[in-house]
Amino acid sequence: MDSEETRQPPSRRVVARITLAILCFVYVLNFLDRQLISILAKPIQDGLKITDGQLGMITGFYFALFYCFIAIPVGWLADRTSRVKVLALACALWSAATAACGMVGNYGQLVVARMLVGVGEAGGVPPSYAIISDSFPRERRTTAMAIFNLGPPLGSALGVAFGAALASASSWRIPFYVIGGVGVITALVVYLVVREPLRGQMDGPAAPPTKGAPSASLFAMIAQFFGNPLLAMVSLASGAGNFITYGVLNFATLFLMREKGMRLGDVALWYALVVGLGMGAGIYASGRIVDHFAARSKTAYATIPAASLLLALPFFLVFVWAPTWQVALLFLCFPMFLNSFFLSATVTFVQGEAPPEQRVISGALLLLVMNLIGLGLGPTYVGALSDLFRPTHGAHALQAAYYALAPVYLVGAALFLILARLIRRRERAFEGRLR
Repeated sequence: MDSEETRQPPSRRVVARITLAILCFVYVLNFLDRQLISILAKPIQDGLKITDGQLGMITGFYFALFYCFIAIPVGWLADRTSRVKVLALACALWSAATAACGMVGNYGQLVVARMLVGVGEAGGVPPSYAIISDSFPRERRTTAMAIFNLGPPLGSALGVAFGAALASASSWRIPFYVIGGVGVITALVVYLVVREPLRGQMDGPAAPPTKGAPSASLFAMIAQFFGNPLLAMVSLASGAGNFITYGVLNFATLFLMREKGMRLGDVALWYALVVGLGMGAGIYASGRIVDHFAARSKTAYATIPAASLLLALPFFLVFVWAPTWQVALLFLCFPMFLNSFFLSATVTFVQGEAPPEQRVISGALLLLVMNLIGLGLGPTYVGALSDLFRPTHGAHALQAAYYALAPVYLVGAALFLILARLIRRRERAFEGRLR
């Protein structure tokens, strides 16, 4: 039987693909803005005289504090109004705040500017999840989410390539101005081009499209989300996955330059390729793999991320140990490919579990847990340990902090396996009712 996507008019398919392309580009900017400070960590540290611990706080906890909690009321608002308009406004706000990061003169001003970036980015991803879910049928949704989730690797790669190149040619401030300006223009494109899809239109006859706003209160929806053991566990598991992702990414350029002898020009080329190709290929491959196996059992949304984290661990340890930056980058390719397998799987799982009229708030609640744990604590953990190990490990303090990150791979895999057990238990209960 043809899928819902192939049965719909060509014009709707074209609109869905254009929408996906624009949303992916917005996510590229979202992640590029978010990662610029990590990418330019060395020249920013030299210019503003900040420590690894302060860097970890500003790229992690301070940013996540606003990013995570503001996402909840923003998600509630977007579920009741236009998700496209909320996204466009958010993009304009975080882009203007990014430009402001280039104007700062001290650490305190940079903290304020970063918090404003977090406030804006809180309205970026959850509305996009819901728009994509209402633009693509269930059997193609993980692949569509995987394409959307190419935003982080592409954003990181472009940030490394252009940010490092611009900074090495002039000043670390210039990339913030340029990328902030591009973001403001993109916000206008979103507002003028992207159409608001009908909620639930791609969920099939069992879930007819709805136009009305959700009737449940914000607190009722939060209680409903965390009262579901599957949604609570997938949030915790993805939080562990994100702890690893941000713990690695937010210090990788500093680690390669300080401890492996890499130069900013080399970072702009080789590290950018590893991030863009490695992480991008992993996210896209995970979408196709999960779509294939989830058609048989929804446990694939958990077992595949668990396996990917276990496979990535030994390669990560060799990356940290490697004697040269060339060897380190070679082994970093594998964790870059495998670390983000969880992302599209967990996002798609949550969007499938949530009612159509609650998809933005459900995505926001997932991001609350995922990013509060991952983005808020991952870089903070690595940065704090690097400062702690400095008296005993000297120039290799960051390497020791990375070794201390390794056990989180096992924690993340264990949480995903628990999720797989919960999903399978529900499937067996459903099969028992059908007999």
